[in-house]
Amino acid sequence: MRIDWELPPFREGWRGQIDRIIGPGATKAEINLQLYLPIVAIAIVVGIGLYKNYNWSLGQYLAASFLALDMVGGIITNLTSTAKRWNFRKGNGFKAHMSFIAIHAFQLFLVSYFFLNFDIFWIATIYGFLLLSCAFILKCPLYLQRTVSGIVLIVSLLLSIYVFKSPEHLEWFLPLFFYKLQVSHVVREEPYRPENA
Repeated sequence: MRIDWELPPFREGWRGQIDRIIGPGATKAEINLQLYLPIVAIAIVVGIGLYKNYNWSLGQYLAASFLALDMVGGIITNLTSTAKRWNFRKGNGFKAHMSFIAIHAFQLFLVSYFFLNFDIFWIATIYGFLLLSCAFILKCPLYLQRTVSGIVLIVSLLLSIYVFKSPEHLEWFLPLFFYKLQVSHVVREEPYRPENA
């Protein structure tokens, strides 16, 4: 197994646009994990909702489906070696990472609007905690970031269980949300490549 920080060229056409999201040079295995597991997550969320008769509106089903897709897909994508190489490329520093984290206010608005009667305080509390915690991890010395991110995630999980309000039937959202950003995205890892790639 080798480590390779060299970015390959983007593919042509629409595939090149995908490369700008997942990183250029993704292996077939990485692409399959990013493609199929989020679809399974959507099927599970919708299937359980229908089976247990959650009585959600169409908007709630669509929101929950998007959140499942984004959380599961985002976690998997950000953990791939290809994404690590892309996200931690030269020139993509603290500001770029915090900008990516900042756009996730949208997911909080979506949850709050469809499942919490648009609780603005909930959005502000979780968003503020997210930004501070991710900034703290990113500012730690590199050799401590992985450990600190694990500690921060433990705190986040405890807050998700005992402090932050969780929408009924969407109790999975905050743990996955924090994992996606505090661990999967912000921790720099070496981009291991298969020997034959």
